[in-house]
Amino acid sequence: MRKIATFIGVFALLSSIALAQAYRGKSRLRGFVYDEQGKPLEGVEVKLYCVKAAAGFTTKTDKKGEWKAFWIRGGRWDIDFYKPGYEVKKISVYLKEGERKPPIEIKLKKIKGLVITPELEGLLVEGNKLFKQGKYKEALEKFQEIIKQFPDAYPIYINIGNCYFQMNQYDRAIEAYKKVLQKDKNNIRAFIAIGNAYLNKGNTEEAMKWYGKIEMDKIDDPTVLYNLGTIYYNNAKYDLALKYYEKCVELNPKDLDGLYQLGLTYTALMKFDKALEVFKKYLELDNESERAQTVKETIKYIEDTIKEEKQLKKKQK
Repeated sequence: MRKIATFIGVFALLSSIALAQAYRGKSRLRGFVYDEQGKPLEGVEVKLYCVKAAAGFTTKTDKKGEWKAFWIRGGRWDIDFYKPGYEVKKISVYLKEGERKPPIEIKLKKIKGLVITPELEGLLVEGNKLFKQGKYKEALEKFQEIIKQFPDAYPIYINIGNCYFQMNQYDRAIEAYKKVLQKDKNNIRAFIAIGNAYLNKGNTEEAMKWYGKIEMDKIDDPTVLYNLGTIYYNNAKYDLALKYYEKCVELNPKDLDGLYQLGLTYTALMKFDKALEVFKKYLELDNESERAQTVKETIKYIEDTIKEEKQLKKKQK
C-alpha cells in the first residue's frame, strides 16, 4: 500500500522556493488576508504551488494584508496561507492562461487557547524547519520542548504525531493525535491524521471508523473534501466518496481534480448521465491536457455503453 503523506496541520512550515521558469506565464493572482474581525493580517506566508509545473514559490502579505503573484502560468494552483497562532487555510484556484482574477479574500481563524510568544514561535520555526529537512527525531525534540514549556499548547501534538508518523511509529503517532482530541473533540485534522495512521498500519477497517467520525457539513475546505473522497474511492467505497467529491466541486466548481474524480465515481456507480455531465464540464476548463484526452475516451466509452444498453432493451421487448 502506498504510504499516505503526513498532514502537517496547524503549524506547517512553508519555506520559500525560488521562482522557477516552469510556472512562468501570463496570468496573475492577488488577494487579501484578514482575521476573523476583518482586520488585515501582515506577514502571512502565502505558498503557491502550480500542479502542472510541480513547482511553486512563497510570498507574504503586506500591512494591508495584500499579496501578489504575477507572471504565472494557467492551470490549477494550490495555495496555503500560514501565520503562527492561526489555522492553516488551503484553497485551490484554476487559472486560464492570461487570466487576471478578482482579488481573493481569505479569513484566518485564530487557534483557540494558544498564545504565541516569541520563544514559542522560535521553537516552532526550528521544529518545522527540521521536519521539512527530514530530520524527524530532531524536530520531535523541539516540539516536545514546546509542550514541556507550554503545556497548554495542545495543537503541537499534531506536529509530534507527524514526526512519529514519518518514522513509521504509528501507534505513538495515534497516541499524540488523540491528545489533541482530549482538548478539541471535533478536530477534523486529528481525525484525518488518526485515520491515515491506521491506514498505513494496514488496518483499513479502523481507519474508516475514524474517517467516519468527521461531520462533512463542518468541512469547508475543498482540499480536505477531495482527500477524504479519494481515500474512500481507493477503497471502493464509492457511495461515500461521491458525497465528498460532490461537496468539493460545489465549493470549487473549477477544481479539475475534483471534477475528474467525481466523473469517475459516477461512472463506477453506473450513473452514466451524471458522469457525462461532469466530464463535459471538465472539458470546458481543460480540453488539451493528457487527462483531457482520457476524459474524451471515457465519454466515448460511456456513450457506447448507453447505446448498447438501449439496443439490448429493444431486443428484449
